[in-house]
Amino acid sequence: MNKNNIIGFVLIGVIMFGFTWYQSRQYEKQMEAQAQRDSIAFVEQMAQMALDSAKRAEGVLDETSEVQVRTLQMYKDSALNEARFAEAQVYKLSNDKMEIEFTTKGAQPYSVMIKDYMTYDSTALYLIKPEQSQYGITVFAGENINTKDFVFEVAEYNDSTIVMRLPFSQGGYIQQVYALSEGSYMVRNELSFVGMENVIPRNVSMLDIDWNVVIPRLEKGYKNEKQYSKLDYYFTGDKKCEEIGRGKDDSERISSKMKWFAFQQQFFSAIMTAGDEFASADLSVKYFAEDDPSHNLMACSARLRSDFQGGSDSISLPYEFYFGPNDYRTLKSYDLKYEKIVPLGGWMVAWFSRLVIIPCFDLLGRFIHNYGLVILLMTLLIKLIISPLTIKSYKSSARMQVLKPEIDKINAKYPNEKDAMKKQQATMELYQKAGISPMGGCLPMLLQMPILFAMFRFFPASIELRQQKFLWADDLSAYDSILDFGFNIPLLGDHLSLFALLMAASMFIYSKMTSSQMSDDPNMAGMKFMSVWLMPIMMFFICNNLSSGLSYYYLLSNIITMGMTWYIRKFVVTEDKVRAEMMLRAKQPKKKSKWQQRLEEAQKMQEQMRKQQGR
Repeated sequence: MNKNNIIGFVLIGVIMFGFTWYQSRQYEKQMEAQAQRDSIAFVEQMAQMALDSAKRAEGVLDETSEVQVRTLQMYKDSALNEARFAEAQVYKLSNDKMEIEFTTKGAQPYSVMIKDYMTYDSTALYLIKPEQSQYGITVFAGENINTKDFVFEVAEYNDSTIVMRLPFSQGGYIQQVYALSEGSYMVRNELSFVGMENVIPRNVSMLDIDWNVVIPRLEKGYKNEKQYSKLDYYFTGDKKCEEIGRGKDDSERISSKMKWFAFQQQFFSAIMTAGDEFASADLSVKYFAEDDPSHNLMACSARLRSDFQGGSDSISLPYEFYFGPNDYRTLKSYDLKYEKIVPLGGWMVAWFSRLVIIPCFDLLGRFIHNYGLVILLMTLLIKLIISPLTIKSYKSSARMQVLKPEIDKINAKYPNEKDAMKKQQATMELYQKAGISPMGGCLPMLLQMPILFAMFRFFPASIELRQQKFLWADDLSAYDSILDFGFNIPLLGDHLSLFALLMAASMFIYSKMTSSQMSDDPNMAGMKFMSVWLMPIMMFFICNNLSSGLSYYYLLSNIITMGMTWYIRKFVVTEDKVRAEMMLRAKQPKKKSKWQQRLEEAQKMQEQMRKQQGR
C-alpha cells in the first residue's frame, strides 16, 4: 500500500467521522427542539383540561362528548390490561400542616390543601385542586408503559403512609410509597421496582417522569401574583437557583444533572427533589388569562429523566415533594437550599435581607401581631441605624449651601467653556479649604440604595404580610383600593391605591424640601424636574398595583426622613455651626489626598496641551 492510498483512507475516515459527528449533533438538536415542543404541548393539554373541567362543572360538556371513543390499547401483559380499566379510588394523608389526597389511578397526588392558610376569598387553600395534576413514570418493561394509565392496588394504608403497587402477570410489581410526617410540609416518596428482573431488560438505563400541574389563583391581585410566580430549578452546589417564566410563558431544556425544581406561586410552592439527581429535564410554564373562568394562574410542566439500571431484582429511587408556603425560615429548615426561591435580589441586597431585614421582621413579629406597627418600628430602626450616614450627607449639603455665594462668583469669573478647567480647579481649591469631599453627599445616599432595593424585593414576597389587615388595607401583601374603576386604565390598573397616592405625595413634598439645596445652574433644571415631579408620578404608577405594605413603608420612610431633615437642619447642622466649623478647618494645614493630587496633575496636563494646541 503506497503513501497515496494511506492518505486516501485517512481522509475517508476523517470525512466519515466528521459526517457522523455532524449528524449526531443535528439529531440531538432536533430531539431537544422536539422535547421543548412536547413540553409546551403538555402544558397546553393541562390548560385545556382545566378549561374542560370548568365547562363540565357549568354543564357545557357532558361525559359522553368528553370521552367520545375510548382507545382500547392492548398490552402484552394481561395484568396491565386489567389495571388499565379498574376503578380508581382516592386516599388521604393528613397532618397539622397539610392534607394531601392520592388516587390509585397512577399512584399519584390528586389534590393538596395547605392548612392554616386561606385564599383571598376565604376558602380552603388548595395548592393543587382535584384532577389538576398528572404524574406518571414511563419505563420500558417489554413494552413502553406509563404508570398514570393504570390503577394501582393499595398494599398498605394508615394515617401517615400509603403503599400502592402495580403487579405484572410475569411476577414483580412497581411500587409507590408516600409518607407524611407530623409537623412537616414534606412528603417522602420511594419509587420501587420489585422482582422485575425478568420484565425490565438489563439494557434499560433511564426512566422518564412527567409531572403536569395547574396552579390556581390564590391572591387578590392577578398582576402582582403573576409577577412573583415562576418556575425554579437548582443545581447541586450552586449559590443560587435558576428561574424561568417570571410572569410570562417560558420553557427551558436542561441537559445537565439537576437536584430539584419548584412550581412557585407568589407565596406557595410545589417542589420535587431527587434523592440523587435528575439526569435531564424539560421545564415549561404557561399563564392563564386574568379572566380565566376556572380562576387558574398557571400550568406547569416538568418532563424529567432519571438514571435507572434494569435487570435487577429490587430497585428503589427516593424522591421528596414539598407542598407549602414560601416562608424563608421554613424552607431553610429542610437544608436543601429551598430558601433560594424567595426573591431577595442580588448578592448585596440578598445579604442585607437575610442578615438584617428578615431577622428584624421575625423578632418584631413575635411580640407584635399588628404588622402595620411592625413595619413602622422596623422603619424607625433602619432609619436610626443609617442616621450617621444621613447626618454626614446633610453636613455636606449644608456646607455646599454655605459656599453657594462663593461658587456663584467662580461661575461668573469663568463663564466660557474654554475656562472649564480653571473653573473646576478653583472650585476644588474652595472645597479643599472648606473641608468638603466631592462625594460627601452622594456616597451616603449610595450606601442606602441596597436597603431601598431590599425592601422593594422583600415586601411583595413576604408571606408574613399575606392577608394582614391595617387601616383601610385588607391585605398588606396586595394593593389597597379606595376606588374601583370597574374598567382598566393602561399603566394604572382598575383601582386607586391610597397608600401609593400618599407615598407619591410625601415623595413630592420631600423633593421640594431638598430641591431648595440644589444649585441654580441651568444644567440642574432637568435634575430638579425629575426629582420633584417625574419620580413621584412614576413611583405612584409602579406602586399602585404592588404590595400596599411596600407603599406604606415608603410613605413612612419619607415622613421620617422629612422629620429628620427638619431636626438636623434646625438643631444639628445649622448654618452657623457649619460656617464656624469651615472657618476652623480653613486655618488648619491641609494635606491633599491622592485623588486630589491626581486630579490637579490631570488638570495641569490638559492645560498644557491646550496651550500647545493654541500655538
